[in-house]
Amino acid sequence: MTSADQVRAAVGAVTDPELRRPIGDLDMVREISVDGTTAHVSIVLTIVGCPMAQRIEQDVRDAAASVPDIADVQVDVGVMTPAERRALTEKLRDGRPVRQMPFGPDSLTRVILVSSGKGGVGKSTVTANLAVALAQQGLRVGLVDADVHGFSIPGLLGIAPGTQPTRIDDLMLPPVAHDVKTVSIGMFLREGESVVAWRGPMLHRTVQQFLTDVFFGDLDVLLIDMPPGTGDIAISIGQILPHAEVLVVTTPQQAASEVAIRSGLVARRTGQRVIGVVENMAPYTLPDGTVIDLFGSGGGAEVARVLSEPGEHGAPTEDVPLMASIPLSPALRQGGDSGHPVVLDQPEDAAAQAIIRLADTIAHRGRGLSRRSLPMRLS
Repeated sequence: MTSADQVRAAVGAVTDPELRRPIGDLDMVREISVDGTTAHVSIVLTIVGCPMAQRIEQDVRDAAASVPDIADVQVDVGVMTPAERRALTEKLRDGRPVRQMPFGPDSLTRVILVSSGKGGVGKSTVTANLAVALAQQGLRVGLVDADVHGFSIPGLLGIAPGTQPTRIDDLMLPPVAHDVKTVSIGMFLREGESVVAWRGPMLHRTVQQFLTDVFFGDLDVLLIDMPPGTGDIAISIGQILPHAEVLVVTTPQQAASEVAIRSGLVARRTGQRVIGVVENMAPYTLPDGTVIDLFGSGGGAEVARVLSEPGEHGAPTEDVPLMASIPLSPALRQGGDSGHPVVLDQPEDAAAQAIIRLADTIAHRGRGLSRRSLPMRLS
């Protein structure tokens, strides 16, 4: 290979931070030449004002400089033409029509809804940390904040206020935080606006757009942070994603566990599969050995037991395990307030350890073929 070929190979391997693909595959690399020890590199970005422009330029500069005998790198940055952007979006869709939901029953992406019967049980905190823990295991993870009225995922992940998805024509690229691609209604509110007062039709359309217009790319897992209860959004997502799996979050308190059972039963009526229960705010142990159980104990196990019983009219159900019991943790709360997930900042914390084990269980557990059609051909 000539020096110019080596530079092109190195630059082409640079990954676009938003699209998560090599810029060479995205046709973003243009002319490359080498004059002595100086490499001249020309690239194009997808849009004017690309939020990742500086990072991409620096990564390109570093990649070119890594080639032997290259001492100086000059980078020229341009922007794609409208025709080039159209060709890029068609390539990204891989033949999928515009506004077609890519997470259908035949998708290889596991869709997991994180639900709760009532608010205040730490569902969103669990969802955010679980997403990060799954990403830490090398999985490609997306996160949809479907709790439109009580959105909190951007803050829990440390996504700066005002951060919006990048638009490439009719595609929206979600911001990436801690290797998790994330979208929330909080990213679309006008400056100074903090309240969403919408009813059923608007809520349905918003969730549908999150699942169709946002380009997540190839994902291993898509987590959806559900609103508490069994209202409009739960019904809408039950219609859009009847094949999804459901993780039910509760606290040990009886009042919370009784309501959590209802959310699992409603999800099951739409055809969704309840894969497990997570008990949050469980008893924790002080350094002197004293056990503090502010919310009692046993609620998570009770939810799992009831959801494992035969369904309506004696219909059989699958075993629903208690997949995690997460103790009360100041570090978990502090991480949520600061936007630094505890599974990253304090992985040795007892709550972080419980969530990391939960992520490991989910990552190594198959999603099952129950209620799924298999491609079969009789000869």
